[in-house]
Amino acid sequence: MKRTHLPLNGLRVLDAAARHLSFTRAADELAVTPAAVGQQIRALEETLGVVLFRRTTKGLELTPEGEAGLRALRDGLLQFEESVRAMQAGQSSKAVAIAAPRALIEKWLLPRLSAIAARDADLRFALMTADDAVDFTEANLDLAVRWGAGPGDYEGEALESAGMVTVERPGGGLDTRISWPGCPEAAEVSIMRVGDAGLAIDAAACGLGRATVPELLAARDIESGRLALVAEPRPHGEGYWLIAPVPQWRQKKVRALVEALTA
Repeated sequence: MKRTHLPLNGLRVLDAAARHLSFTRAADELAVTPAAVGQQIRALEETLGVVLFRRTTKGLELTPEGEAGLRALRDGLLQFEESVRAMQAGQSSKAVAIAAPRALIEKWLLPRLSAIAARDADLRFALMTADDAVDFTEANLDLAVRWGAGPGDYEGEALESAGMVTVERPGGGLDTRISWPGCPEAAEVSIMRVGDAGLAIDAAACGLGRATVPELLAARDIESGRLALVAEPRPHGEGYWLIAPVPQWRQKKVRALVEALTA
């Protein structure tokens, strides 16, 4: 019989029923009804082409056919349990692989990872830049950050932000616009076009003009006095999201990191 055709649920029921020699007690262990146990055993007997139990005046008994496979079955179930424990051991790993846009890594993520790592010296981070869609399996990722209106097909949580801000060098710079891909004012005439919002922030800080960028990226430079606000932040329909497929999102290490990053 091919592995893909193994009646694993029926074999699990067989193990419980054989240990208790009672469909009722097996049902209690498995949190199902005795009728469901009986149906699983009958289905297993039909699949295997053998009778596994017989009823006698003393109660339920295993047939020789059922007895013959029991030891190998229990050894196999123990191997399954070991396999599950081995996979779950990864939950204790302190290594997290993250993909994010370059600008967000530099302006927002690195300072926060530094603070988080200072509280737990065993943490290890692997970072890769990604502005568009990422393949979590191919890149072996645990978490990603994406710009958009929501998490898309993934689980996700938004990074809190005041929207977009327009900034310049304190005291003013050139009276021109600095644009970048995705900039809300990219269509305006500009003296400089740069590759991302992080470079736009640095160009504005050098006095090359004004840049409209996500407030999340500019906040530290504004707070430090490296940049000055030209106008108050304004809401924007898109923002940065922490995202991951369900299995990665449910990992303890990922949940802990998400909570720390959004605290």
